[in-house]
Amino acid sequence: MDVPHQHGHIEMNWLTTGGLDYLVDGKPVRVPSRRLVLFWAGIPHQTTGLDKGPGDDARQCNVYLPLDAFLHMPKLGKLTETMMGGGMIALPEGTIGDETLQRWYTDYRRGDAERGDILRSEIALMLRRAAVDGWEDLLPAWIEAVSPATRGATPLRYVVAMIKHILDNLSEPLRAEDIARVVGLHPNYALNLFSAVMNVSIHRFVTRMRLIRARSLLFEGNLSIENVAFDSGFTSLSQFYDHFGKAYGITPRQLRSQHFHG
Repeated sequence: MDVPHQHGHIEMNWLTTGGLDYLVDGKPVRVPSRRLVLFWAGIPHQTTGLDKGPGDDARQCNVYLPLDAFLHMPKLGKLTETMMGGGMIALPEGTIGDETLQRWYTDYRRGDAERGDILRSEIALMLRRAAVDGWEDLLPAWIEAVSPATRGATPLRYVVAMIKHILDNLSEPLRAEDIARVVGLHPNYALNLFSAVMNVSIHRFVTRMRLIRARSLLFEGNLSIENVAFDSGFTSLSQFYDHFGKAYGITPRQLRSQHFHG
């Protein structure tokens, strides 16, 4: 890779042998083989070298998990903080086997919605176990919190602070002006900064997060569809149904029915 790049995913890397050299925001990191390595790819990163190790059967597998899906995975605690703080982590050897990883990679590339849901659920359980069992920091978290009084913070720090505010207030009205005020930036600058780092607008990101929360609440089955809509931050049922139908191709009621009776 000639130049650093970034994208709005949690990137997962796996090598069968050898090692991979990265620059993550200019910091050198060595990715070992047979360890599942994860980092937030919103941070500029660049591969600088690949050691294929002995033999001719060296393989590399990359799976990209959307950031909004990762941020809604429950009970990850410090692991989420580490990832969003710019850390790169390696899970213990034996966390995942070759067959499982190959199935994940196949399901990821297939683009099937049902298999994608299963894939994300399996990754969530793996990461929940990692949050309990621990991991190795290949690159410690370094992105610090910011406030309206912060001066001269990096773009990543501002974006992480905006994401945290969005997650903490998802059921409330979220105007761009209010999100920008949290980090002390002009709204237009905050909007452009968020889009540049995340490759998606604040408006679309907020909508995605609300839809993911809504799906989770629908699966729990404890709330009416109307309450699911409002608890997820949608201002009306018609708005909820419109966004949900465009995103998933079915109505919330159909999704709930398929889940409980399918």
